[in-house]
Amino acid sequence: MRPRPPIKGRGIFSGTGLVIAALAATATALLYPLWSYADRPSPAAGATVLSTQTVTTPYGPLSAQDRDLITGVRLAGLWELTAGELAERKGTTAAVRTAGRHLVDGQTSLDGHLRTVAGQLGVPLPNEPNAQQKQWLDTLRSAQGQDFDRRFAGIVRLAQGRMYTQVAQVRAGTQNSLVRDLADDANATTLDHIKVLEATGYVDFAALAQELAASPSPVPTPPAVDPSAAVPVAPSPDESYSMPPATTSPPPGTSGS
Repeated sequence: MRPRPPIKGRGIFSGTGLVIAALAATATALLYPLWSYADRPSPAAGATVLSTQTVTTPYGPLSAQDRDLITGVRLAGLWELTAGELAERKGTTAAVRTAGRHLVDGQTSLDGHLRTVAGQLGVPLPNEPNAQQKQWLDTLRSAQGQDFDRRFAGIVRLAQGRMYTQVAQVRAGTQNSLVRDLADDANATTLDHIKVLEATGYVDFAALAQELAASPSPVPTPPAVDPSAAVPVAPSPDESYSMPPATTSPPPGTSGS
């Protein structure tokens, strides 16, 4: 029997099949990453979300942190002015009453600056303290004697420490010139209040450190209020104050233990 002759073209077809299979595998490898990411959010979408948190103003970009600072400074003034007036009336030592005067004068001046900035930047402002600040005021209203002195120094010093940290963080990174100026003013005012509160001799620094570490200040939510409609923070109409020099230590025999 003669050997069967080879079929012409078989080798060609086999080679072509291998090439086609290789191309198909390559295409699959290239397309797979596209399929695997088809259901994932686009990076551009995240960039859009971030960009909506910052708005353009004639004074530079205004970020969410900038707006939070403006709101936070306003809220601080709304309750600390009242706390200062309470300290002037109820404080049992000259140092506590001096700290109260500093709060009244400092917050009255700072609020005027704040409302100007808020109006220029279109940031809404609250007209009443938040729930936590109202609780603090209720505590101070009910306290008497040296118990008031201790609570006043402790509560307000805690609030001032939180504000000082927030102001420093925003001041370090803000791109808005009006916010920088406001932060400088708030920084100086807050530091003055911290010093006079510590000078009362009633600040428990160990407890203060624990409070600051355990419960950082929540970021306030800006309310829907036109900044031009914000009621100025001001002392009672029949009272006026002059800014006394910063107290460095309690007068001898005036602070409690």
